[in-house]
Amino acid sequence: MAKALSHFVCQSCGASFPKWAGKCEACGSWNALVEETQAGPPKGLHDGKGRGRANRIDFVPLKSDSDTPIPRRFSRIGEFDRVLGGGLVSGSATLVGGDPGIGKSTLLLQVVCNLAAQYKVAYISGEEAIEQVRLRAVRLGLADAPCELACETSVRDIVAAIDQANTPDILIIDSIQTMYVDTLDSAPGTVAQVRTSAQELIRIAKKRDISLLIVGHVTKDGTIAGPRVLEHMVDTVLYLEGDRGHQFRVLRGVKNRFGPTDEIGVFEMTDKGLMEVQNPSALFLSDRREDMSGAAVFAGLEGTRPVLVEIQALVAPTTYGTPRRAVVGWDTGRLAMILAVLEARCGVAFGNNDVYLNVAGGFRIVEPAADLAVAAALLSSLTGEPVPTSCVAFGEIGLSGEVRPVSQPELRIKEAVKLGFTGAIMPQNDKARKTGAPPLLRTTELRLLTELLPLFQGGTPQRKQAEKGR
Repeated sequence: MAKALSHFVCQSCGASFPKWAGKCEACGSWNALVEETQAGPPKGLHDGKGRGRANRIDFVPLKSDSDTPIPRRFSRIGEFDRVLGGGLVSGSATLVGGDPGIGKSTLLLQVVCNLAAQYKVAYISGEEAIEQVRLRAVRLGLADAPCELACETSVRDIVAAIDQANTPDILIIDSIQTMYVDTLDSAPGTVAQVRTSAQELIRIAKKRDISLLIVGHVTKDGTIAGPRVLEHMVDTVLYLEGDRGHQFRVLRGVKNRFGPTDEIGVFEMTDKGLMEVQNPSALFLSDRREDMSGAAVFAGLEGTRPVLVEIQALVAPTTYGTPRRAVVGWDTGRLAMILAVLEARCGVAFGNNDVYLNVAGGFRIVEPAADLAVAAALLSSLTGEPVPTSCVAFGEIGLSGEVRPVSQPELRIKEAVKLGFTGAIMPQNDKARKTGAPPLLRTTELRLLTELLPLFQGGTPQRKQAEKGR
């Protein structure tokens, strides 16, 4: 019998060590090393020289004999299929992560019930009893869907159940942290169990052409719990994001072997589940007032979809020695950089003011093209002058104060025109000038950030004092 090998594995990053230590040397986490035991290599699987026996590999040409595209399985939920690149691919593995209570199980139950009309589907829950899943289906109005349910956590039993002639086409595992392999002497949710369970499920899914959907828990940092290799093993990684205080949920694709990455799908949480939002820009701007200072509309781009969101800024005199900087929905370091450029290159002082920045609707922006909209919102709040009426803004700001072009400005402008906007504050668009095409709206093209200041002339005495210091 093979001798059992003992080692200590970090539950945060998956690094392995021969001895226990209080701190993981790989990621710096404290008290994260857990002892795990795994069987050594079995005897007899070598060629007498210490080398393992090798099987012959059959190579095939890169070009396929068939020109038929990869078939897709459509869930009839447009936003979900959009993020996947057009639907589920047979034999693929998709990992869905998100905060607790954000709606992962609700969304996947809706998806699997829609797919049940055309395919054989199975929903395996390791966290809830069958009656609990049925209660959710009744609440969502999906109780009549021909979906097969099971409550199981043993990977061995799950593989044996689906490795048959009547295997399901779609399989949901909720969640991977509750699954366990009985050959490992460790608790469910540990690095070894998550990695081995996912490997076995992905193997049988590719063998039987099953579209596998796996729910994954996230850590306090917002990343998928367990080993990082889990995201490398699957074909698609989706994150369901959103503030639980808002009704909006954003499904964001961060990895996709069968479609574009950084694609988003927008949903609205209702008593009937997650309802897809066909025009998220109109929804994010539904409560906007044009005569308010400190607000600017950013024409962003998420994947291939243009999205318009409102950026709100509040600049208020501080009563403490160190001004406060609070950001919701954007990068704090990026805000500090914009404030430094405004002070150093434009002479606008923010050192005696608290600065608060918020992206309305619970949306999160990761695009640097929002720099110009943030600068406009900050100047508007400082001076009390609203941003020009019916105007959007986009552009990246450099440390020397230049306004740099961003990708696909025409697509952003078309979305703004569709929602009734008549102006845009943007970088210089030399490409559009060369084509000679007539502009779709009135544009204010900037080369330097200082050219943004005249739009907020005549503001409050606070602004006049900043101009005097400049």
